[in-house]
Amino acid sequence: MRLDFLRNNQKKTREEQYQGAVDSVISRVVIAGKVGKRVYLSSTFIDGPRDLRNRYLDSMALVQELGRPDLFLTMTCNPNWPEIKERLKLREESQNRPDLLARVFKAKLSIMKIRL
Repeated sequence: MRLDFLRNNQKKTREEQYQGAVDSVISRVVIAGKVGKRVYLSSTFIDGPRDLRNRYLDSMALVQELGRPDLFLTMTCNPNWPEIKERLKLREESQNRPDLLARVFKAKLSIMKIRL
């Protein structure tokens, strides 16, 4: 749905005006009808090229400001953790309780931060 929104609302984001100018300069075409049309994803589209570039630039700014990290950890949530299974009702699936998953994950993350 988000991709359809971005494709159908390019005029609101004014991306096609910028792209038309770039295309005409690159291809040296004077007639605007001969220039191709691209759909641009905004930087709020997660894992899109602009989002990834922004994340990269943010991380490089942190490294510049604070220095290289000493430790890098990745933590994921396991929906089969006992803490989650205990709090599910009968025949309820963890995928239907994102609030529960988020709370348990945040609690485990806090515990991990304390231990470090």
